[in-house]
Amino acid sequence: MTIQTARLSDPAVRAFVTAVNAHDREGFMQLLAPGATMADDGADRDLAEWIEEETFSTHGHMDVDNESAGGRALIARYRNDTWGEMRTRWSFTITDDGRISRFETDQA
Repeated sequence: MTIQTARLSDPAVRAFVTAVNAHDREGFMQLLAPGATMADDGADRDLAEWIEEETFSTHGHMDVDNESAGGRALIARYRNDTWGEMRTRWSFTITDDGRISRFETDQA
């Protein structure tokens, strides 16, 4: 069962999912702390390149099925035009000022 985005517990994670689903690149970038990093399937990736290829140019969309760790860990069905839909795991590191300094995703 999908959790409504507005009901996600962590404000930064909620804003992340909202920006992805709205294809709001500017809003997405404002959520990231300076020097933010990410990993996909256990490998660090170039953040700007990954965002473009996996999210914005391919119409990425997240349907969250479960959250844990105070809302900073998600299980979601993620889909984009390149890969179709897959069950994914997401984890987020949030700075004291509420920005995302790192996120990691892999298949769940």
